Amino acid sequence: MQQAANDREPRHYPVLLKESLEYLAIQPAGIYVDVTAGLAGHTRAIAERLESGLVIACDRDAESLELARRATAAQGERIRYFHGAFSQLPQALESFGVSKVDGVLADLGVSRYQLSEGERGFSLMEDGPLDMRFDRSQGVSAADFVNELPEKALADLIYEFGEERRSRRISRAIVRARPIFTTSRLAEVVEEAVPRTGRIHPATQTFMALRLKVNEEFEELEALLRSVPERLKAGGRFVVLTFMSTEDRKVKRAFQALAAAGRAKILTKHVVRPSQEEVFENAASRSAKLRALELVLE
Repeated sequence: MQQAANDREPRHYPVLLKESLEYLAIQPAGIYVDVTAGLAGHTRAIAERLESGLVIACDRDAESLELARRATAAQGERIRYFHGAFSQLPQALESFGVSKVDGVLADLGVSRYQLSEGERGFSLMEDGPLDMRFDRSQGVSAADFVNELPEKALADLIYEFGEERRSRRISRAIVRARPIFTTSRLAEVVEEAVPRTGRIHPATQTFMALRLKVNEEFEELEALLRSVPERLKAGGRFVVLTFMSTEDRKVKRAFQALAAAGRAKILTKHVVRPSQEEVFENAASRSAKLRALELVLE
């Protein structure tokens, strides 16, 4: 019965796993934080390399965190779980009596589970309610923005967060088609406004913009970039995986500022990208970029 249950779990490919572990430089007795536990691919790999150490697995998506618990049952004694956003990292550490850690990992990609479950409202390919919240217990949904924002404000949102040059045309079409409550209907409205010209669905950037806004992802990332250096031990490592140029720029600038202030040493002179073999195995990894730094003695 257990095997049958496991067969139903979504298959997960932790992106840049080997590289992430190398840059974290895991110590058997160290304390680490995976602030994006997701389906626990990175969390489990860290825990397997610990002896007396600990990994704190955080995620703002309660359903993903429950799947992570199941996936790491064999390593459970080395893992503590915390349901919360990046901005709650200090509370997560304090809840387990931890002040400083040896490493922090952040994988900013959306998990395959979230994209494959239509009811979560993230996917263009799976019909469901227009939700997109990582934490469904709070906040407003994508449907709220789609149906309530004025046309100009909606266009600005799509342009700013999705870097979509056709945002005004898309916003106009959305406003005319209101109310819109499902992912398939929103995708249809956008495609009618800006027809497909290649392999990528024309609503991709609109969906991304809404997801970023709904979850305040830029604000949460900036909170993380501020708090991690205060929580790392001297010699501690911070590893970040991004999938969008906007996020990568934020990480790059934060790392450069820490290095310029003499507080950290950047370990990745150039971003680290997945190998051809990894991209072949997991196409979703193709846009991933890894950056890492080490906190120096103050």
